[in-house]
Amino acid sequence: MNDDAADTARLSIIWQVLRQRWRLLIAVAALGALVGAGASVLFSPGYETSASVLLQGPRDPDELITEAQVAHSSVVLDRTAAGLRWGRSASDLAADVTAVVADGNIIDITAMADSPERAQQLADRVAQEYVTFSTQLLANTADASAQVSQEQQQTLRQQIIETNQKISDLHNSAGQGQTIDSVGVRTELESLRTALSQGVAKLDELDTVSAQAKMVVMGPAERPPGPAAPTMTDFVAGGAAVFFLIGLFGHLLLARSDKRLRNEAEIASALGADVLAGIDVPDLPGTADEPAEKSLRQKLRGLLITDTVPWDARELPAAVDEAGLDIRYRRTVSRLHEHLAAGPGRMLTVVTADDRPARRVADRLSAVAAERGLTLDVVEVSADRPVVPDADVPGVLVVATTGTRTGWELVGLTEACTDAGLDVLGVVVAHRTKAHAAKPAEQAERAMAGAL
Repeated sequence: MNDDAADTARLSIIWQVLRQRWRLLIAVAALGALVGAGASVLFSPGYETSASVLLQGPRDPDELITEAQVAHSSVVLDRTAAGLRWGRSASDLAADVTAVVADGNIIDITAMADSPERAQQLADRVAQEYVTFSTQLLANTADASAQVSQEQQQTLRQQIIETNQKISDLHNSAGQGQTIDSVGVRTELESLRTALSQGVAKLDELDTVSAQAKMVVMGPAERPPGPAAPTMTDFVAGGAAVFFLIGLFGHLLLARSDKRLRNEAEIASALGADVLAGIDVPDLPGTADEPAEKSLRQKLRGLLITDTVPWDARELPAAVDEAGLDIRYRRTVSRLHEHLAAGPGRMLTVVTADDRPARRVADRLSAVAAERGLTLDVVEVSADRPVVPDADVPGVLVVATTGTRTGWELVGLTEACTDAGLDVLGVVVAHRTKAHAAKPAEQAERAMAGAL
């Protein structure tokens, strides 16, 4: 099969699932929407807004990271909780507040809450407490560091004065000579003097910048116009879509892993006998396929899954009319006579207990065979542990429905017949089909025929 044909086959299978199991898929999607709504209560961030704090002056990247950690520290959050008086501790607020480093020496403080007003208040309060706490830290360390910094600056300036004095002495000692050596020395001394002057200017500039370095809150946080993503709508839509896809691909996965035999050749090979006939079994309401009283599970399944034919079964045309079906049954009985030859006109018909379409076919075959002088004793056996009773008959007729038994189950059924000393003389395969529209009188006749 080429790629185009394979794609067409896969698309047709998906369309078949959608067409036959759309009610179940809609119910699964509705369940996913409910799960998404429940998840939104736990995981939705609610309303979100941010406040920005500008750190003036040159800052190292590591210093900015430290400042972001200070903004999210327990001290800042404790002060925020005390100021807001919401009855929440710092550990509670820690999950709703984040602080990150943005471009341009900016610390972005993001707050989340269950209302726009609370989100705005939380962001503004954290920014305010962060600036206050950082200012206090600078004030507390200023006295200790100022003395050290002043001593270092004084020592540096003294070294600069002494260097200038030495340069002047060297310049004077060179005299007024116009030799090449004296001119070179004076030029070099002037270069040193210029470099020292630039160093002093830079030192003064750094002192000024350090004195002016501070942090500023860049305006109040904006009130969020709506909840932050993912919202409840996102969770509901996402849950419905995810569950719908799980339901869809779950059908495909189960169909791929299903080992039940679905065509006559495979069934005949597993039973080791020839197929005598393939008979349609129309799904009609009120037939033996439906139990008299349904449990809640069966009622729910009937509501969500309207098709009684497996969705992945090969689509067959609607069942023929009663006259056509009667011809097929009579031809099957004629083939059974050929297998019996001159033997006794009696045979066992074996079906599995849970195969209702096969039981319908077996009962009707028995009725048609009785008209031709042939006795078919219908025996139901377990699919898991089949036991065929001993009987003085030439062989066994097995009736099986497509898509109901695995190959190993049919092999086990054959072995059970062998243990009873009986051979499988033939196989009748039942095909579940959809009933075509018919008149009420004709439907009643079919229902009576199915109950035989």
